[in-house]
Amino acid sequence: MEISIQGDKEFDDIPSLKSKALKINLNENIYGTFAEIGAGQETARHFFRAGGASGTIAKAMSAYDKDFSDAIYGIEDDRRYVTESRLRKMLTHEMDLMEKRITRDKQPNKIFFAYANTVATIDFAKQFKGHGWVGIKYQVEAGADYNEIILHIRFKETDARLQQETLGVLGTNLIYGAFYKYNEPKRLLRYLYDHLDKDQLEIDTINFSGPVFKNIDNRLMSLQLVKNGMTDAVMFGPDGTNVLPAKMFYKKNILALRGSFRPVTRVNMAMYEKSYEMFIKENKVDVDKTVVVFEITLSNLRAEGKIDEQDFIDRADLLCALGQSVMITNFQEYFRVVEYFSNYTKARMGLAMGVSNLVDIFDEKYYRHISGGILEAFGKLFFKDLKVYLYPMFDPKTGELINSENLKVYPRMKELYKFFKYNGKVIDITDYDESIMNIFSREALEMIENGEPGWEKMLPEGTADLIKDFRLFGYTRRPLKPLTLKRRTINKK
Repeated sequence: MEISIQGDKEFDDIPSLKSKALKINLNENIYGTFAEIGAGQETARHFFRAGGASGTIAKAMSAYDKDFSDAIYGIEDDRRYVTESRLRKMLTHEMDLMEKRITRDKQPNKIFFAYANTVATIDFAKQFKGHGWVGIKYQVEAGADYNEIILHIRFKETDARLQQETLGVLGTNLIYGAFYKYNEPKRLLRYLYDHLDKDQLEIDTINFSGPVFKNIDNRLMSLQLVKNGMTDAVMFGPDGTNVLPAKMFYKKNILALRGSFRPVTRVNMAMYEKSYEMFIKENKVDVDKTVVVFEITLSNLRAEGKIDEQDFIDRADLLCALGQSVMITNFQEYFRVVEYFSNYTKARMGLAMGVSNLVDIFDEKYYRHISGGILEAFGKLFFKDLKVYLYPMFDPKTGELINSENLKVYPRMKELYKFFKYNGKVIDITDYDESIMNIFSREALEMIENGEPGWEKMLPEGTADLIKDFRLFGYTRRPLKPLTLKRRTINKK
């Protein structure tokens, strides 16, 4: 019996990497393949060193040569090797070989798995820190359907050897978690960082699939990545599935709209449509290479100090149903959003916002934690090829229309604002609908929660029906209908 001394505190006892690998190795039924490309065979190394690997590892391989890799897994349409499609081909190929070579009549109790990664570590010039795709396809019972966990990582370390070691630790954590923590996916995410620090590695996309994860919403898993500080931003496509931000933004023109969208209103969509029309007419904007994203900061997802996950799902559902891409971030300030986009593109960017948001941008109190203050923030915000598209509003007290010409910023910021306005960084949206400018999300939400009539006309066409049919945002007056959420895409011409 373990000895306990007065004053001992409870804590999570994290198994060592050797213990994790050894537990799997000692299970005579777990049997699989390791296929690692680009960073050595660091994961397999942990299992070999733990002992007892002969009963677990069917094969460990690394097809470093591109021609040899193509001969095994096929040629990608884009001729790239560090991609999700490449990883999936690796997992499928290795699992097919496993099923063919190990017959069930001789090995009825074997639980198969295939672990794979395709990774590019830091380059010699240290300009690109490296990234990769990591995944596992596996069973939890002999003969059962397969499950998958696939994630994308970005290295933060600046040494190739350290990145290789980090990948080996992550892979061991993933395999162990897949078998022994699959019933707690949220905790499984945190366990991926066992014996790792968030300064070493970023996980910016993860997807679960298969029978043991049938009730998992991958968007909520992505939210956990942001919530736990594993990444700064995650993204969902119009179909509601997780997408890799780098894939969406790479060398693209980007138009972003930030808001709470609780719920999305006609004003939000009007701001989007009008700013989009102006943005694609800019000289440096290619309409075929333009991405629109609705961004929600994590601070806007908090309720009473905690993230309201159902509220998050409601917002994402409505925006995706309107044909939009949604990004959830940890960024409080606008300049950090622009800085994030700049990691993937040098093309022109646009921010669409209302008057009150622009006034807040010129408030010094939001930048006191930055060594360079507001000047540093503005240098990062407006130094890039960026324009702000400003949607006007009526002054609630005087009824006066407020736009970039007459808005009032804090006195000390007047000259700074004039500088950016004079240089064409702030542009008014002149084509607006006065009849909807008194619509605010918070008022619509209050009416929905209180059961007051009339909120339907404050929202885009079809959105009210979705809220009623799926009882979003606390709407409970009608019975839930067994409908499938229909999505539509707004014409962007």
